[in-house]
Amino acid sequence: MFVGIAAGAPSTTYGATASVGAPAIDVSELTISKVQWAYLMRRYTAEALTNAYLSRIAQYESSYNAFTSFNPDAVAQAREIDRKRRNGVALGPLAGIPVVIKESMDHVGLPSTAGWAPLSSQVAGGVDLLPIKNSVVVDRLIAAGAIILGKTNIPAFSDDGTRANSSWAGPTYNAVDPTLVPGASSSGTATAVAGNFAVLGLAEETGGSIQNPAAAQSLVGIKPTFALVPTAGVVPLAGSTRDVVGPIARTVRDAAMVMDILAGYSPEDPKTSLSNGHLPVGGYTSQLSKTALCGKRIGLYGSGWRNGGLSPETQALYEQTIEELEDEGAIVVEDPFAGSGFAALALPNEPYDMRGTESVAYDFQRYLKGVKIGGTVVGSIDGLAAFTGISPFDPVGGPLSWYVDELPVLAASLLFPEDAPDLSGFWALRDQYVNVFNSVMATHDLDGLAFPQTYDTVPELAGSDTYPATTESAINIAGLPGVVVPAGQYSDGAPFSLIFVGPHWSEAELLGFAYDYEQATQHRIEAQLTSW
Repeated sequence: MFVGIAAGAPSTTYGATASVGAPAIDVSELTISKVQWAYLMRRYTAEALTNAYLSRIAQYESSYNAFTSFNPDAVAQAREIDRKRRNGVALGPLAGIPVVIKESMDHVGLPSTAGWAPLSSQVAGGVDLLPIKNSVVVDRLIAAGAIILGKTNIPAFSDDGTRANSSWAGPTYNAVDPTLVPGASSSGTATAVAGNFAVLGLAEETGGSIQNPAAAQSLVGIKPTFALVPTAGVVPLAGSTRDVVGPIARTVRDAAMVMDILAGYSPEDPKTSLSNGHLPVGGYTSQLSKTALCGKRIGLYGSGWRNGGLSPETQALYEQTIEELEDEGAIVVEDPFAGSGFAALALPNEPYDMRGTESVAYDFQRYLKGVKIGGTVVGSIDGLAAFTGISPFDPVGGPLSWYVDELPVLAASLLFPEDAPDLSGFWALRDQYVNVFNSVMATHDLDGLAFPQTYDTVPELAGSDTYPATTESAINIAGLPGVVVPAGQYSDGAPFSLIFVGPHWSEAELLGFAYDYEQATQHRIEAQLTSW
């Protein structure tokens, strides 16, 4: 059973509602630590907190459209956590923490729609794609005791870094300013976290889908190193090459705590064996310090990284950020990539570089073996088309058809999707990116990079401008990690954010830098929701 909603749906469609007479709980700006303290002090129960979040969702969801479906068992699961706590049962690190997950992540009992109308029974002619088992990251959340409230809205097949407008459920709105784009493709997760519909959420990225929504809504986001976090059971766009899962949260500490739960090898996702030996001793919170930046050499953004400069206002905001980094003791290095050839590796005049997504047919074919329609396992792209009448790769109406047009390797792979495609061209490209990156870091003895996450202000929702990210394609192709942290505000009210970037497996160090900066500046914008 699942309970779903579409844009503007009334609150009566929610999977659970607040208990009559329950004491009011202010869920604004709650963190994991605050909730854990409240449980320890018996200020409230997990059931009461879950109901409080559901009440807030019922009040504002019809205006912001963050969700695609709700977990009807959330309150019962919270009640079970309370029972275990009363009986002294050992609990996980997220016990009783209400969270959300991106629509593309499999959760048994909830449909996996990929944001695409033919895969939602709530759209005329659509069918429900139901997972046979949970994605690995969902299982890890549940094992940690998290209460998953529901799944969050995305554009069709996560194929948009700016808006969720192509979703069968309609557009998601930015919680900080509904006239601005929410960032994509993890739009609903960011809106749910910024709007205080949950303590935190899971996002997924192929090309900016964690970075962009986190920055657009003044949140913390972690884009992990490729293969650090399992993506098995997540609808792929480039599962073999680029896809990553990471948290979006209000604080660096919360995001770091979630990484301790998500990261590491899973036999269900063999590529994560690459992470062996790279998990930080002491975990991802081990380097959170208010002096983490002191004495560190931090590279700055310039034309050596990306052709094209910053808007005047972005430059002014960035200069303020640089002063703040220096106030924390950082040693800044101007444009270390100048003359390295790094910027020339990107496709000219292309805001989004899709190279690496050649694997999508192969990855999607494998994904479809773990989902069913009715009682029948889908099993293949052709099997899906038999149910829906259309393939996502079809030249007319298929949301992924433009990938086929642009990528000859993908076009060939579609003929034999059971066979792994020839990705040697992409792996050679990744080597080029990584070799130049590592050479620059070594030459300048850099500990990390700190770039403006955007080169201009956040676009308007009603317009057609794409999200102006500085790092999205480069770090996805290279498989590098990044941590987004709020860094100010444009004159039009749009959030301005910083992204710390480092070598593979450097998440703990980057989180330390982000934490130091966050604690020193406190730039996060708290969303003030309204109903309309």
